[in-house]
Amino acid sequence: MRKLAADLPRRLRALGGEGDARLLPEARLSGPMPWVIAIMIALTVVAAASALALRHAAQAASADLEGGVTVQIVSAAPAERQRQAGAALAALRQAAGVASATAVPQDQLNALVEPWLGTRTGDDLDALPIPALIDVRLSGPADTARLDGLRRAVSPVAPAARIDAQSSWLAPVFRAISALQWAAGGLIALFAFATASAVLLAARNALGIHRETIEVVHMLGATDLQIARVFQRSMATDAALGGLVGLFAGVVTVLGLGHQFAALGSGMMAQGSLAWTDWTLLAGIPIAGVLLVMVTARLTVLAALRRML
Repeated sequence: MRKLAADLPRRLRALGGEGDARLLPEARLSGPMPWVIAIMIALTVVAAASALALRHAAQAASADLEGGVTVQIVSAAPAERQRQAGAALAALRQAAGVASATAVPQDQLNALVEPWLGTRTGDDLDALPIPALIDVRLSGPADTARLDGLRRAVSPVAPAARIDAQSSWLAPVFRAISALQWAAGGLIALFAFATASAVLLAARNALGIHRETIEVVHMLGATDLQIARVFQRSMATDAALGGLVGLFAGVVTVLGLGHQFAALGSGMMAQGSLAWTDWTLLAGIPIAGVLLVMVTARLTVLAALRRML
């Protein structure tokens, strides 16, 4: 007891009388906690940015394809194929609800199949059974009723015509994007759980190390809330420093990935770029991380003090 009394002034200063009021002995960014938080924040930023980019890409693609319809004239006879294509084009332009109907030029079709068929200039491409395509834009969404109406208008003049909504071609892609968005949300939840678990363990470890100091200060009149605020302030500082480091690392990673995907030249990838509101949301992730750390540290310390004292 005499030893504790002699050491009491130093312990009181360490607890809350002066300076940074830290119970944890580590210097800034020297212990594991700030680095753990930095890693979690960086991973959360990357996961959130990926989910936002996927959402933008899916929304833009869905809007572009909502009223799009593709008409294929599938016939092995070139002359008959062209005749039906012309008749179908004329019927489509007269159909109700059609905003525009345009035949896809043959040279564009040749360019589309060239990587697979190895066609060269001078080949008799007309002999290949390449369907004639007509791009149709509707004044509304390409639902089942509108598609049935187009089929009734086209089938008498072009029996070889196949009419499909453009959105149906990308339905598997949209489902995959939705699954990836849910996966990103799950990862963010796991990162938050891992961060809270790390804070809980660090708080319990600090309480065990400074148990004698806490008991003495508590006997001198300090309340549980006062002691909890010391841990809360200490961990909030570490979380803020780690959050800034993690935000920087996450933003650099997102920018690097964005540059790599932009080099692909894909329209859907270009539509998945982040807006300024998305960057604002990403910048708020470290703030949310600090709040999570503060709440977790406070609840953990208060719960432990009730059992300890």
